[in-house]
Amino acid sequence: MTARKEVPTVAQSTETDWVSRFADEVIAEAERRAPGKPIVCASGLSPSGPIHLGNLREVMTPHLVADEIRRRGFACVHIVSWDDYDRYRKVPAGIDPSWSEHIGKPLTSVPAPPGSPHPNWAEHFKAPMIEALGAMGIEFDGISQTEKYTSGAYREQILHAMRHREQIDAVLDRYRTKDKAGAKDTKKQQQKQQKPVDEAELEAAEGSGAAAEDDGSAGGAGYYPYKPYCSVCERDLTTVTSYDDESTELAYTCACGHGETVLLSEHDRGKLVWKVDWPMRWAYEGVVFEPSGVDHSSPGSSYVVGGQIVREVFGGDQPIGPMYAFVGISGMAKMSSSKGGVPTPADALEIMEAPLLRWLYARRRPNQSFKIAFDQEIQRTYDEWDALERKIGDGSAQPADAAAHSRATRTAGGELPRTPRPLPYRMLASVVDITTGHDEQTLRILGELDPENPVKSLDETRPRLDRAERWITTQVPAEQRTRVRDEPDTELLASLGETERESLRLLLDGLDEHWSLDGLTTLVYGVPKLQAGLAADAKPTPELKVAQRTFFALLYRLLVGRDTGPRLPTLLLAVGADRVRKLLAG
Repeated sequence: MTARKEVPTVAQSTETDWVSRFADEVIAEAERRAPGKPIVCASGLSPSGPIHLGNLREVMTPHLVADEIRRRGFACVHIVSWDDYDRYRKVPAGIDPSWSEHIGKPLTSVPAPPGSPHPNWAEHFKAPMIEALGAMGIEFDGISQTEKYTSGAYREQILHAMRHREQIDAVLDRYRTKDKAGAKDTKKQQQKQQKPVDEAELEAAEGSGAAAEDDGSAGGAGYYPYKPYCSVCERDLTTVTSYDDESTELAYTCACGHGETVLLSEHDRGKLVWKVDWPMRWAYEGVVFEPSGVDHSSPGSSYVVGGQIVREVFGGDQPIGPMYAFVGISGMAKMSSSKGGVPTPADALEIMEAPLLRWLYARRRPNQSFKIAFDQEIQRTYDEWDALERKIGDGSAQPADAAAHSRATRTAGGELPRTPRPLPYRMLASVVDITTGHDEQTLRILGELDPENPVKSLDETRPRLDRAERWITTQVPAEQRTRVRDEPDTELLASLGETERESLRLLLDGLDEHWSLDGLTTLVYGVPKLQAGLAADAKPTPELKVAQRTFFALLYRLLVGRDTGPRLPTLLLAVGADRVRKLLAG
């Protein structure tokens, strides 16, 4: 155990939040298993394709627990195992079908997609995830399974597994006779509980596919938990035909026609099958905490089987850790059709700040499903976040909410970058929508929001401003973008009755006096009150609400040519007083 140090405070009561509770359990378990040694938390990611926001839960869950352990002053390591020595399974949509010739090779032996600067398929998909994890303040030790296996680091573990192959086979056999349909029913039930809404979201719910890996039982010459990659074609279409424990001579044949005999004590081109590989690594790394996803939850899954293999074969302990639930995407169908896949953490960080993305994972227990918004719901998510920030500021936040906020905005290593002046996201989105990102226009509008405390530089509003602009330009369809009229709608203006004309006169007469965000808010809601003979602070009645909605729709039609649009006070500021007068007065 290391000496305690001053770190940001998060309440440590097990009743405060789920992270504290797991940290309590992990610290106690680590003291039981290996007192005084650094505590090991683990994640596993397969760079077989884009590593999406569902996979991020595999990293965020142990990260938050490891970070809490560090905050308490204990040495803790969070390892991320890159399963880059797994086989290449299938050619994803959008990739040249000729890549099918690489199916069966290790991911690090498959060429990167065309145009990629990276040396192989695995590195191509690891790179954006590593960058995103860095932006989110996630400290981890990355372990390449290709490097581990090809360097011989696991040689003793492999030989041990081969010596105990009959014992492993017996463990696996307890589950092979189970009804496979039962496992499918389990998974369907979980997906039903977690409410994925379409095929794209079902894809997001899937894991790397490792849970369905061959367990080594396919060979006709007995059970072998090790699968060599062919030295000629590099693929794993191999069958072990014999093995001698004393000499470690292993003979195999490959579907390509090649066959050879190697010394397993020297051979470094192959790996343990997944259901043996995972528990081997638990023992090798001394993992105390590791969550697992929905694809490892069926009765004969690698997680369940691995718990027995790690104890009975490798003399280790299965990590403690929760089964984590589905992460959905609001706006998924639209994004999937445009990008050809589920969104990644890098995609999310283009439209939201890192603390907000961290918060979405921190505030929900791992077994609770939730959605990440890429559509209009992102504005509501930001409103919730800003409301929480205000409660943190005035001390009225609930302990669990305060803990989640603390975990979102800082780690044991320090604060994450913040927007100095976090204006409402929906307002920023409206402004950049109207100005089409023109900096000078944007600064003029933001500078007029609060005349007593004007925004003097766009840097005050970044990076939130940039995220809102990116959301508008990439996630909002062109037909939903705001286009302010160039000329007045003379036909509509000519058709107005006296009541409508009076409402426009009252608005225009009050522009100069009310030219700020708060002032214009009072003005646009107040005009129908004045017309009804009510005081400006009168509470809305059903009749008044109808009159307000009618007035707002009129303003939208005259300004942007449709019945709805951005909040009117923001829209008026963005359009500018002179142009508002031109469009409303004709």
